[in-house]
Amino acid sequence: MSLKNEIKKAVGDHGMWKKVLKNAVDTGKIDVPIPAIKADNQCSFGKWLYGSTLTEKEKNSSHYREVRELHAAFHEKASKVAQLAVSDQKARALKMLETNGEFTTASAALTTSMIAWLKEKK
Repeated sequence: MSLKNEIKKAVGDHGMWKKVLKNAVDTGKIDVPIPAIKADNQCSFGKWLYGSTLTEKEKNSSHYREVRELHAAFHEKASKVAQLAVSDQKARALKMLETNGEFTTASAALTTSMIAWLKEKK
């Protein structure tokens, strides 16, 4: 899949995590193992990001480096919300999902960076 298509797909896929995490808070359960959520190379975008389809030039770009860093931070925050949710710490998990919460901020930063990378490629 092309860089443009991967980024577009990733924006949507990562946007869905807020719903998944909110459901985890509501139910106290999540279907994905927390270590898999934390790993930034296990989702389809992460596999692509760390894979061999990107050129060395693309991997050396500032956009790539920034997206990779923010993608790792996103997964770190998502796993933290999930851990709190399944540990009956709903208030702390919900705080991370608020508009200025740690997860929401990390998600917005990742999305902004991916969109900037996408615009550069147009």
